Amino acid sequence: MRFFHLFAFMVITVMGVSQNNTLHDFKVTDITGNEFDLAVLDGKKVMVVNTASECGLTPQYEGLEALYKKYKDQDFVIVGFPANNFMNQEPGTDKEIAAFCEKNYGVTFPMMSKISVKGDDQHELYAWLTQRALNGVKDSKVKWNFQKYLINPDGTLAKVFSPRTKPQSEEIIEWIEE
Repeated sequence: MRFFHLFAFMVITVMGVSQNNTLHDFKVTDITGNEFDLAVLDGKKVMVVNTASECGLTPQYEGLEALYKKYKDQDFVIVGFPANNFMNQEPGTDKEIAAFCEKNYGVTFPMMSKISVKGDDQHELYAWLTQRALNGVKDSKVKWNFQKYLINPDGTLAKVFSPRTKPQSEEIIEWIEE
C-alpha cells in the first residue's frame, strides 16, 4: 500500500498536482458533461461530498440542499461527486443521477460527473483531498458515501467529517458562519 501511495504521488506530481496545491487548481467534469474549473470557487467556503443514490445515507441530500440554500448567498457552495465505490450504491449514469437528485431532493448545488473516490482509479481531486503529502494538511480515508471535506476560501483543506455527520451539524454550521 505504501508503494501505491508513493506511485500515486509521483503520478500526480508529474501531472502537475503537487503538495500544497489548492482545490482551485483542479478542473472536473460536471454532471452534464461540461468542464467545471474549481478556480471559480476562489473566495468561497466549499463542502466537497461524495454521494450515492441507493445508500442509507442518501436522505442527506435533503440536508445538503437545505444547507446550500441557506448559505449560498454567503460565499458557501456544496459540490457533489457521485461515486460507486461502496457496495454499488451509485450504479446510474450521470443523466440518471441528475434526474434522481432533482426529482427526489430538488438538488440545486453543483453536481459533478460520477468518479471514483478511492482505489486504483481514484480521481486526482480525491487523491489531493485524502493525502497529506498532496494537500499539506491531513491524511484521511473515504469511509463511505457522504463523507464531507470542508475547504477554506483560499482553496486549502480545512476539515474532514465522517459520512454520518449530518450536513447541519453544529461544527459544520460554525465553520460556515465563522
